[in-house]
Amino acid sequence: MTVRIPETQRQPAQAGKPVIDPAEWTGDQLEACDDWIHPLTEAEIADIDRAVRKVEADGLDIMEISKDNFELPVFGESLKTIREQLLSGLGLTLIRGFPIERYNRAQAAAAFFGIGSHLGRAVSQNAKGHMLGHVKKLTDADYNTDARERGYRTNVDQRFHSDSCDIVGLMVLQTPKSGGLSSIASTVAVHNEMLKRRPDLAAALSKPSYWDRRNEVPDGKDPWYVLPVFNFVDGWFSCRYGRQYIDSTQRFEQVPRTTPEEAEGLDFFDQLLAEQHMKMTFQKGDIQFLYNHTTVHGRTAFEDWPEPERKRHLFRLWLCVDGERPLPEVLAERVQGGIVTADTRFHAPLEAE
Repeated sequence: MTVRIPETQRQPAQAGKPVIDPAEWTGDQLEACDDWIHPLTEAEIADIDRAVRKVEADGLDIMEISKDNFELPVFGESLKTIREQLLSGLGLTLIRGFPIERYNRAQAAAAFFGIGSHLGRAVSQNAKGHMLGHVKKLTDADYNTDARERGYRTNVDQRFHSDSCDIVGLMVLQTPKSGGLSSIASTVAVHNEMLKRRPDLAAALSKPSYWDRRNEVPDGKDPWYVLPVFNFVDGWFSCRYGRQYIDSTQRFEQVPRTTPEEAEGLDFFDQLLAEQHMKMTFQKGDIQFLYNHTTVHGRTAFEDWPEPERKRHLFRLWLCVDGERPLPEVLAERVQGGIVTADTRFHAPLEAE
C-alpha cells in the first residue's frame, strides 16, 4: 500500500525557527510513496505528439516554442498540477512514460522545450547561451578540483547542488552502462534537522558565503557572488547549496578565508544529505523537474557505453517562474536571466558542445 507524505500547510518562515513547508520530506518517505510520479496517459502522449507535429508544420525554431504555440489541452491540465506541486508542494516531480524512441532528436527537443514552457520561461544555462542544455560527458576533467569545469560535462560523482534557476528539468535520452543514479534531497528537511541538532551551525550557514562563478562572469561583476546557504525573505525560506562552488572561491586572494564554523556547517550539511537523500535510476524518456529553492540534486559517477550513440545523454532546461517566490536580490538576478556574459549568444543546440 502506498504511504502518502503528510500534507503540510506552509507557514511564514523565520530564521532560527523550523521551516513549516510541504517541501519537507526525507528520502525514505519519498521512496514509500508515488505522489511525485506522473505516468503519462495515452491521451497525454497524443496531446504532446500533436503539439510536436504543429511545431514542425509551422517551421518553428526550438527557442520560438512557447506555451501559446505548444498547446496541450489534455496534458496541460496535468502540468498545472505539476507546476503547483513544484512551487508549493514537494518541490519535485517525475514524468514517466514519454516514448523517447518515437521521436528524432529535434522532435524530442521540441517536446521537452514545449512541456517546459508550461512550467516557466527558459533561461541561459552557461556562458555559451544554451537555452536547451545537454548533460553528457565531454571531458575527463574532475569539476570538483578543476574550477574551469562544470559537473554536467563530466562523468565523475556530481555532488549535491542547486542550480541558478527556479526549476531545473531533465529529459533522459540515453542511460549509462552503469552508475549515474540521480540523487535528490529536501533542503527544508536538512535545515530543520540541522536546527534541531546544531542550531549554531544553522545560524552560521545563514550568514553570507562566497560562491565561485566558475569563469562565467557577467559584465561588471566579480568572479564570485555573496549569498547565504539558508535565506529568509518576506517569510519565505530558500536554500542555495553547492559545496564545491563555495570551496573553490578560496582560489581568489580577495575572498575571505572560510571560517572553521562555516566549514563545520558545510560538513554537517553534507552529513545530513547523506542521511536524508534518495537515489533513483533513470529510465529512457524520464522527465524530472526540481524546484531549486527547496531541493538539491546530484548524480553518482557513471561508466559510459563505448558506442558514441549509446553514451549517457540528457536534455536540460533551466526555467524561471518570474517572482513566484521572494528571493535575495543576488539570487533573483541569477534565476531571472540565467548565466549571461559579454560573449553569450542564446541558442538551443541539438548536440552537446
